[in-house]
Amino acid sequence: MAVAPILDCPIISVNVRVWHFWSFVLKHDAMRYVSIIPVGVMNVFMFADLYRAWGNIDEVIINAYFAMIFFNAVLRTIFILCNRQAYEDFLQRIADVYSEIAMIDDHVVQKLVRKFTKRARLLSKANLVLGAVISTCYVVYPLFTGTRSLPYGMFIPGVNNFKTPLYQIFFIGQAVLTFPGCCMYIPFTSFFATTTLFGLVQIRTLQRQLRTFKDEVVQENRALVESKLEKCIEDHKRIIRYVSDVDSLVTYICLIEFMSFGLMLCALLFLLNIIENPAQIIIVVAYIFMIISQIFTFYWHANELREESMGIAEAAYDAPWVELEDSMKKKLLLVIARAQQPLEASNVYAMTLEMFQSLLNASYSYFTLLRRVYN
Repeated sequence: MAVAPILDCPIISVNVRVWHFWSFVLKHDAMRYVSIIPVGVMNVFMFADLYRAWGNIDEVIINAYFAMIFFNAVLRTIFILCNRQAYEDFLQRIADVYSEIAMIDDHVVQKLVRKFTKRARLLSKANLVLGAVISTCYVVYPLFTGTRSLPYGMFIPGVNNFKTPLYQIFFIGQAVLTFPGCCMYIPFTSFFATTTLFGLVQIRTLQRQLRTFKDEVVQENRALVESKLEKCIEDHKRIIRYVSDVDSLVTYICLIEFMSFGLMLCALLFLLNIIENPAQIIIVVAYIFMIISQIFTFYWHANELREESMGIAEAAYDAPWVELEDSMKKKLLLVIARAQQPLEASNVYAMTLEMFQSLLNASYSYFTLLRRVYN
């Protein structure tokens, strides 16, 4: 497999280069174990600390948040490695189709490609920067608490984490492991967003090609027009397969995010209600913002893909079907019929803005119940 075209594909290069650096995809060496094994071991001790701190509600909630963040990071990476060939084949197909669309001699399509490529790259870089800033806050915050505390709660049986020099060693170790943990977590979210954005590029390109049949019918012969129509049908089939591939690669991770972070959002809202320290309030608000922004990224782009896919039927109807022969009309009719079923980035459950709103409503409902019981 040619690595360079994938790494140089602008719409996915930011995230793929991060994965390639850590040898999660397109490269196979020991670099991946430098991140997975230490972060995985630390995550085990983080869950052990939940058992130790059980009963101290504010400490349990904060530690559970970090434990779930790192657990999801490790889970995402293991999922990528277990399905490495599927991911690499998918990335290769993206690079090939992107090159094909970028070569279309149509100023509208060219503008579309530039617009969504810029948006995808900006989103990927912004997520990395946001993750770096918030991760830095995680690490730096314990230095201003006035007491010895680690960035992430961790319990090792028989070891006193706060005794010199173990405290300094563990603190530096957690600070260092924050970087690979961020690289394991953030790019997956951006990968989902960029793949859905590229799905939008393909869909809008198809819509443009369907609508421009009127010009072609007037000027060109029947055989060429029919071949263009058949190319549009093949492109529609390719888009359907593409969305199905996205679904198979990310849907189960999205489902785990949906369940785990819905509960954590509820718990953090509850914690925000009982703490009084201004510094703690600020850091908890940052945690809540991190959760909502990550989940919203999934649902916004999946919803956008779903809505745009339903516009294929309208674009096919806008095609010059009046001037077409009956055989081509029937083909257009099949495109319209298939486009009545929206393309879902997740077939396990609907990833729409309505579902996102339901998640927020459910989290707030459980929060009010907890607050009432606590009071």
